[in-house]
Amino acid sequence: MAFALALPAEWAGQGWKVKIRDDERNEVPHVTFLRRRQAWRMSLRTGEFLDREPDPSDVPEELAERVWIKRAVLRHNWNLMYPENPVFSRENHP
Repeated sequence: MAFALALPAEWAGQGWKVKIRDDERNEVPHVTFLRRRQAWRMSLRTGEFLDREPDPSDVPEELAERVWIKRAVLRHNWNLMYPENPVFSRENHP
């Protein structure tokens, strides 16, 4: 089951959603910003956007910062959903 991060009314009212989607166990751990039919993926390891399209600059910086502040919650939920592909493992975290 997907995990949705609760957003303040100002962002939700503009159509933004932030989720860890289902069936992404083989991908780099990430959170997805959604608005209308567009999706932007942000790494839960580094905070960097994973794709060039759509343009990551279309995600408001304040929203991206707010989501990154919640990275502990997002990482925890990713690890619950995909224990075989944790955000950090011995291979990718000293």
